[in-house]
Amino acid sequence: MFPVVRVVVMFSLAGGALCAQAPAPAAAGPTAEQVMLRKIYSEALGRGAAHDNLRALVTQAPGRLSGSKALERAVVWAEQTLTDLKLDRVAKQEVKVPHWTRGTAESVKLLPPSGSAGNSSSLTAVALGNSVPGDVTAEVVKVGSLAELEKLGRAVAGKIVFFDRAMNPEHIATGRAYGEAGEGRNRGPAAAAQLGAVGALTRSLTLAKDDVPHTGATAYAPGQPNIPAAALSYLAADRLVAALAEKPRLRVALRVNSRWFNPATSHNVIGEIRGTEFPEQIILVGGHLDSWDTTPGAHDDGAGVVQSIEVLRIFRALGIAPRHTVRCVLFTNEENGTAGAAAYAAAAKEAKEKHLFAVESDNGGFQPRSFSLGSTQGEAHVRATRWLPLFEPYGVMAFTKGTGGADVAPLMLQGATVAGLTADSQRYFDYHHAATDTIETVHPRELHLGAAALAALIWLVDTQGL
Repeated sequence: MFPVVRVVVMFSLAGGALCAQAPAPAAAGPTAEQVMLRKIYSEALGRGAAHDNLRALVTQAPGRLSGSKALERAVVWAEQTLTDLKLDRVAKQEVKVPHWTRGTAESVKLLPPSGSAGNSSSLTAVALGNSVPGDVTAEVVKVGSLAELEKLGRAVAGKIVFFDRAMNPEHIATGRAYGEAGEGRNRGPAAAAQLGAVGALTRSLTLAKDDVPHTGATAYAPGQPNIPAAALSYLAADRLVAALAEKPRLRVALRVNSRWFNPATSHNVIGEIRGTEFPEQIILVGGHLDSWDTTPGAHDDGAGVVQSIEVLRIFRALGIAPRHTVRCVLFTNEENGTAGAAAYAAAAKEAKEKHLFAVESDNGGFQPRSFSLGSTQGEAHVRATRWLPLFEPYGVMAFTKGTGGADVAPLMLQGATVAGLTADSQRYFDYHHAATDTIETVHPRELHLGAAALAALIWLVDTQGL
């Protein structure tokens, strides 16, 4: 059998003569926007300084809690690092910040029921930020939520309330799980105190099944009773749950040695490149300098600090002269008060400054995935989707609706569009507010990709508007 050969003959519509198929048009070259983003990413990935800056920050100033000498050193470091970029302006803005210290190490001990034989054992824990001091021993009552506590009412009087609400592992966005489970840490001790409890314990807000406790702020109601509060590590919380299942009237000895001082002086640190066409209009990029006292604060928020500085370095390195003023603000006191954000917003309002756009990086130094945007002038995240084809090659896949970071959110009320850089969140809460938040957990490439994403977005807002 002979193979079948097909011959395709093309005729012209005019006279039926044979004609050659027209060649495909040449592919269009890259757009000006694509070229610039490629330059920004090449500069960040090939010559980025963010990781070196992060190492310097966490080495010189770990544990940068408001009121600490470490935060003062961080302010000095930040001012010098921005000055070295030869910017148009570098300044410090004085801010009064709360000054809380944990004192000597806190302790949580598991005791046998009153009158029973047995030995005590320690549970790995860390005092919650802003906790009052106290040394109490009492039976433990376990609750899964504030609603469950409310149902128990005065039955918790004289006892230690254990808020055992874990982050929901079924949520893909771990920030959602963190927000849901955070009620026990944020408001639980105050609620328990009003019902007569003498102490509070919470399960650390983490998905890592380890013995590392995670701190974080708690807030008491003004004029209401205050009680000492601490967070247990994931494994310590599991131990307490198992022990209570075996002996429901188990006791815990809780000691917190914290102390409050008068407000301290700190500073927001500011550096800027002045705009060539609209210098009075500001595009802001920022992070927060402070961290909890128990952690080097590499992801939270050393990463956001050095990424914000890197945006200005990239603009200088590429010779980008922005149309609007591009300002880097390194805020103080985000962790236990947001006094830096309040002071900056108040000063901006008094000076009648016009902030067009303000983006914060405070979600860790992992691979950037998206931006969340919020505005009082319509759906900014929808308008930004026109830039998705530019970002998708670099792994930024979405613009979503949000309110920006805690430090830039107040500027939205003054008319600015605000934004937050969202990084891959799967491992973030392994380290968040914990001693394990070290430079070793931050990959240079991921950190620099985040800086490039910020610089690219700011360049687009500057040149095209939002």
